[in-house]
Amino acid sequence: MTTAIEFLREKAARTDQALREYLASWRDVPDTLGEAAEYTLFAGGKRLRPALALGTAEIICGDDAVAMPAACAVEMIHTYSLVHDDLPSMDDDDLRRGQPTAHVKFGEAIAILAGDALLTMAFDIAARAGRSEIVRELAQAAGVAGMVGGQVIDLESENRHISLEALRHLHACKTGALIRVSVRCGGILANAGPEQLEALTRYGERIGLAFQIADDILDVVGTEETLGKPVGSDEAKHKSTYPALVGIARARELAREAADNAIDALKAFGPEADSFRALARFIVDRES
Repeated sequence: MTTAIEFLREKAARTDQALREYLASWRDVPDTLGEAAEYTLFAGGKRLRPALALGTAEIICGDDAVAMPAACAVEMIHTYSLVHDDLPSMDDDDLRRGQPTAHVKFGEAIAILAGDALLTMAFDIAARAGRSEIVRELAQAAGVAGMVGGQVIDLESENRHISLEALRHLHACKTGALIRVSVRCGGILANAGPEQLEALTRYGERIGLAFQIADDILDVVGTEETLGKPVGSDEAKHKSTYPALVGIARARELAREAADNAIDALKAFGPEADSFRALARFIVDRES
């Protein structure tokens, strides 16, 4: 059986090839802008979101190629969000995946514009799938009720005590929305039936929660060497996190519960979904 790491590596390699082809198709791009966009897009990372889009299509129809436009689009949206999150006006981080952040390397103005370019061109790529609902799904997940709205809630929750329910809502928007939509786009492009899409959507929601809790834990117990960025930044910035709210032990329990629920959502599927089952476990056991 394919392990979660092997699954991610295989999907990442296919995604990277497609992303390079998409970037090469851009025309009349100022050199600095193109360099900054490429630098941020290929700075490393697990490519979790495109792997979910491709993996979902593979589960439904046996062919992940139908989901490649959505896979690349969602990764470009994710990357733009990281560029903007790192800005001095936001989290003010100088290191991302062991490399200088975009604003450190290129200056703040170019970093902002590189993020803008990635976001805008993501929808150009998504439109190539030929399904208008994909563009709308991505826009809703990335917009005011999704990732951007979640980032606002995150900023406004600093230096405040919020409830566990409020924290779940925050992360369902900020992190979970893009993970959820990755699965949905893969399912839609593979022509999943309503029950299949509903089950896979539940899976996406639950691994999105597991992923965020694990990230919060790693910011406390991880190392800069493994994470590629400073640890303890959440606490230093007085952010609302699961360890801060319920403690490390309970946060680990919640992460495992979310992974268990994700796997349970796949009960209607057979061995074709084993890579997703392994992925749910990997998400909570990972060290980076």
